[in-house]
Amino acid sequence: MSEDLQEALSAAASELEVPGAAAGVIAEGVEHYGFHGVTSAENPLSVDESTLFQFGSTGKTYTATAVLRLVERGEVDLDAPARTYIPELKLKDDDVARRVTVLQLLNHTAGWTGDRLDSTGDGDDALAKYVELMAGFDQVSPPGAEVSYNNASLSLAGRIIEKVTGSTFEQAIKDLLLTPLGMDHTFFFANDVMTRRFAVGHTRHEDGRITVNRPWAMPRSMAPAGGMSAPAADQLRWARFHLGTGTSVDGTRILSEELLGRMQQPTADMAGSALGDAVGIGWLLR
Repeated sequence: MSEDLQEALSAAASELEVPGAAAGVIAEGVEHYGFHGVTSAENPLSVDESTLFQFGSTGKTYTATAVLRLVERGEVDLDAPARTYIPELKLKDDDVARRVTVLQLLNHTAGWTGDRLDSTGDGDDALAKYVELMAGFDQVSPPGAEVSYNNASLSLAGRIIEKVTGSTFEQAIKDLLLTPLGMDHTFFFANDVMTRRFAVGHTRHEDGRITVNRPWAMPRSMAPAGGMSAPAADQLRWARFHLGTGTSVDGTRILSEELLGRMQQPTADMAGSALGDAVGIGWLLR
């Protein structure tokens, strides 16, 4: 199986001119890995089992899972208005600010402009400052009316996590998820990543050139929407958790099986969308 995976990965990456890639598969309970190419076209190191890759919007499922842990503790209600936890929340439409719920932040139905990737600095107040900016975001549709992919709503959900836990978002994710699940090689900050082997993004140009993408990192304000890096093994650990019964590898209960399963049940329909058929809680469903 591992040899087949390696062969398939190398063939696909070569055909598509991908500089470096890592793949992991769980088959009948056994983990298999394949690695290809280099971490950077400019400063090449071989991709291996320790190589960190930014994994983008999969990070939204971490934010959603952390919220569900707070739900299980009785500290957050999915159907409560976001203002319950962020009383100072201001949006362009004050009625939306009063009504938008925590669940609507997690299933992409909040309805405001979602692709604002504004940087608000690298300080611990980055999310708080970003939420302040949301007062100027256009409202496109009523909350709950339709699915429209929304990075900004995840940043607002991340701010709720900060307010409820009294920690920075990154520390809360570490405390609620990464440490209990033994995901010791998943990181947010460039200072953690840059001391390890890590991959960079690339662009292939029409003339065949492949160049490194800059900046490397997303703004800290976008951490709840997708600002993390990990090796393939930590990603498979995350997959095992969400395909399991809510426990870590050593059997420690992280989330009830009921709530874990609820994340995978449709909460908003988007039939015909390229993103899938429905949204659960954090997960796009097909």
